[in-house]
Amino acid sequence: MSLSIYAHSPAQFVRGLQNLSSLLQKGEQFLHEKQLAESTLLEARLAADMFPLLRQVQITSDTAKGAVARLSGQEVPVMPDNEASFAELHQRIEKTIAYLQRFQAHDFADSDGRTIKLQSKTREFNFTAEDYLLTFALPNFYFHLTTAYAILRHQGVELGKMDYLGKV
Repeated sequence: MSLSIYAHSPAQFVRGLQNLSSLLQKGEQFLHEKQLAESTLLEARLAADMFPLLRQVQITSDTAKGAVARLSGQEVPVMPDNEASFAELHQRIEKTIAYLQRFQAHDFADSDGRTIKLQSKTREFNFTAEDYLLTFALPNFYFHLTTAYAILRHQGVELGKMDYLGKV
């Protein structure tokens, strides 16, 4: 059985983003209950050399929209990364989900033969569509989603595994 790029990309990303939005809502509730400023969580990080929560959310969004665009042969939509509040992060997530939900199976019909090229600061990556999805895009997406979850937990937000997994 071959992998369906469509079945394993937009829907997975949408689900993860919806769960991320719920995690952020719990973070906001925590801030309200503790009477803390939004920056307490938005600027929180697990280690000094890691991105803060705000950037983790932006990268989760970027990874999702970038992966689906590349896998379908579209231009990657650009978002300016200028969010500074939970409300703006929710808007970004909603915008990303709306973008992902526009895609249909036929948008990925020729993805099997597609080569995905990415340029980092130090090298160029060349992937088949399947390798890009399975070894780069999905792991990167879940890394930043999990890191956002871990930052919130580390700051005292009461979250559990089912908050991360969402409705099953």
